[in-house]
Amino acid sequence: MCTITLEYNKGNALARRKLAALLATGLFSKVGEEDYKPTPKEIQAHRELRDAVIEHSRKSMSHVIARYV
Repeated sequence: MCTITLEYNKGNALARRKLAALLATGLFSKVGEEDYKPTPKEIQAHRELRDAVIEHSRKSMSHVIARYV
């Protein structure tokens, strides 16, 4: 099983219709935030990914920032 988190504008009719169509396929089910508890392994994986993205961002933007410092 895998958990996918979607964020969408609840005021957007098209987004609501697309979500309803996705759920209507039966391939996905809706789980409330209060029902989902990430495992320690998922938390660690998220932290590692976050740290890697931040490090990559620092490296790729360092030359741009250096111009303005």
